[in-house]
Amino acid sequence: MNGVQLCARFSIATNRLNYCGPPGAETGLARTILHGEEAKATEDALRKFEALEPYLEAIAAKHGREPFDPDVVEAYWIGNELLEGFGQDDFRGILEDLQRRGLTRGILNRLVAGLPERPIPHHTFHVTFVGVGAVTGKVATTLENMEMCRPAWARVVEVADGTLLVEKPSLVLDRGRLGIGASARATYDFDPRFLPGVQAGDHVALHWGWPAVVLEPTQLARLREYTARALDASSEALATLGVL
Repeated sequence: MNGVQLCARFSIATNRLNYCGPPGAETGLARTILHGEEAKATEDALRKFEALEPYLEAIAAKHGREPFDPDVVEAYWIGNELLEGFGQDDFRGILEDLQRRGLTRGILNRLVAGLPERPIPHHTFHVTFVGVGAVTGKVATTLENMEMCRPAWARVVEVADGTLLVEKPSLVLDRGRLGIGASARATYDFDPRFLPGVQAGDHVALHWGWPAVVLEPTQLARLREYTARALDASSEALATLGVL
């Protein structure tokens, strides 16, 4: 799939919940995902998701790519080598862009003061360091919402009529550090049109309870790796700020 389709797969759930992006964009995102239609309109809509474009632009600029290059989109939502080499100055630029999109000056100043040595422009780092809803103000930054918002991997146990039974680990706070805990079973609604052929044993990525994509083995490994690195960086920063 192309970068616009991949980005739409992760973004559609938050638009459906009225958390991010222009109202009513869900319908166009779905047409792009399922049929490849209206890709330009979907890209325009995705650029209006409040906390998305600054990351894609930063990753793209760092590596001479376009923001919706598939590798750039994959880097932000799943993780790959394009996340390497980012420092504090790079992330200050991202935060300044987020401030222009709704992040308050007070939050911006606090985050700049607590930037870890190696910030990482992955969605999990945004969720846990910048904060769920910090840009839009529509969602409280709680551990539960961080878990819902991070791109989470889950192993499919059973495919039923419109639901997936999965085993997935969840975000935990243990002795002042964020990490990934033990796996437990849970059931999520899904639309078979979006994941044709999904079967027991596959791993899917979840965003706000929506099974967005079936992960290839290399993607699963990267998502685990970059999630761990994002949580380490966030834990370092939030401890410095006295949050954890």
